[in-house]
Amino acid sequence: MIEMNVAGIALDASSRLPIVLLKDGTGRRALPIWIGQTEARAILSALENQKTQRPMTHDLMSNCLTEWDLELTRVVIHSLEDSTYYAIMTLEQGEIKKEIDARPSDAIALALRMNTPIWVLEEVVADASIPVDQEADEQEQEEFREFLENIRPGDFLKSSGGGEATG
Repeated sequence: MIEMNVAGIALDASSRLPIVLLKDGTGRRALPIWIGQTEARAILSALENQKTQRPMTHDLMSNCLTEWDLELTRVVIHSLEDSTYYAIMTLEQGEIKKEIDARPSDAIALALRMNTPIWVLEEVVADASIPVDQEADEQEQEEFREFLENIRPGDFLKSSGGGEATG
């Protein structure tokens, strides 16, 4: 799994639908998830620490979890099927742990309010992410090619103690 952070909300130029953009820790891969207007507002309000006079839906949910001593320990976006992402939220109370099915947009809005990490399965990132820093990716690939060209079989025989492995 790869921990991702919410980079922000964008607007799809063709469909005019909001997109929540998740980025990995290196900032080199981004995962765009198309969401609804209401969820986009909920995510934006959490990102900007906006307070409303009365609790909105995700604020209400956060307040309920806190009052009932339930901890949202993680959000996992685990699959992508027919252009639809699927997520689970892990809730814990003491020794009890429950996984709850959720739309990624709702899970993200709640995770932001509760300072909970957002994780995405590597397969989903591999299938749906977009490169953000093409130049760095190309540099890394070139360095790896050079590494492969210069490696010798004897390099694999050295143990951590400096001696040679026997076999």
